Amino acid sequence: MIKRSIYLDNNATTAVLPEVVREMVPFLSVYYGNPSSAYALGQEAKEAVRSARRRVARLLGCREEEIVFTSGGTESDNAALWSALRASGKRELVTTMVEHPAVYRLCRELEKDGYRVRWVPVGADGLLDPAEVARAIRAETALVSVMTANNETGVLFPIREVAEICRDRGVLFHTDAVQAVGKVAIDLSRIPVDFLSVSAHKFGGPKGVGVLYVRDGVPFRPLLWGGSQESGRRAGTENVPGIVGMGKAAELAAERVGSFADRVGTLRDRFERTILAGLDDVRINGHPGKRVPNTSNLCFRNVESEALLLDLDRQGIQASGGSACSTGSARPSRVLLAMGLSPQEAFSSVRFSLGWNQTEEEIDRAAAAVIEAVGRIREKLPSGLAMS
Repeated sequence: MIKRSIYLDNNATTAVLPEVVREMVPFLSVYYGNPSSAYALGQEAKEAVRSARRRVARLLGCREEEIVFTSGGTESDNAALWSALRASGKRELVTTMVEHPAVYRLCRELEKDGYRVRWVPVGADGLLDPAEVARAIRAETALVSVMTANNETGVLFPIREVAEICRDRGVLFHTDAVQAVGKVAIDLSRIPVDFLSVSAHKFGGPKGVGVLYVRDGVPFRPLLWGGSQESGRRAGTENVPGIVGMGKAAELAAERVGSFADRVGTLRDRFERTILAGLDDVRINGHPGKRVPNTSNLCFRNVESEALLLDLDRQGIQASGGSACSTGSARPSRVLLAMGLSPQEAFSSVRFSLGWNQTEEEIDRAAAAVIEAVGRIREKLPSGLAMS
């Protein structure tokens, strides 16, 4: 009997949930109107967008008017950073060394154009000290951008504390919450965040649609200019099927987020316990407790991640060497290097990220496959080889 493949790369993307697909399909063929059109077909599409906006707002604990639909997390991140710079007229940003490429690479480009970026380090466990952020803020700071959860290690950052520091210092605060939404509860009515980025395909929605939360009253300059869609904050005809799908995915995530940690976190911990018990010289990258519940980044001594991933793929198990947005890079993970790992240790690390529908049988089979694959790779190594 052919065994079903086991997908353990849900931080890269998730399968679109069946309920989401069913809700999207009519808007591809029946209710295909432009939401800006005044006739009935357009107004049906407009109401669908409005309904999705309400669902996303409920998931995030904010007002509908604070939701701006975008093409995804990358656009949302770019829009937040550019808006803060343009609206304030200031030329400095504060961010961390371990941000997603959508923030990190933009900041590197801004440095080339003469902007000042103050880079905040993280500890060996991947955690961020809010005091380090406070020390980096200056009068010239336009925005602080700190992710909610790291996409490679799953480590959670102290967003509430950082947001309160920024509020007290009169500085705008943005968080990339792409890897957190749907996995941990987020209530923007209780945290003074000014901008927050979301991507639908990370929690069971379609690719190509996301959200930028913009707190009411925060000055905003659009990234894209054109029509008056999204109350003038994001030009371009709305991706109605995608937005409808995101709305449904948000509704489902709101229902499940409370049990996500218990269900998926228990499976992740089972997976790690099995591997740590079955292999020597394996360690968890990142704080073992302060992580989103689905993510496990493991360093396997004397094992190249590429060889391990190829072995696992042949067995029908999909995982990742790090960020999907950096796949193909010959360089070691800058996130792991920023945490103090050596290049060799970074190249020996693999990210496993579980999904809502994962089963115990899948997790046990995947853990056994990892143990066997690592054993095979290590058997081929010269005797006495040690990691430098």
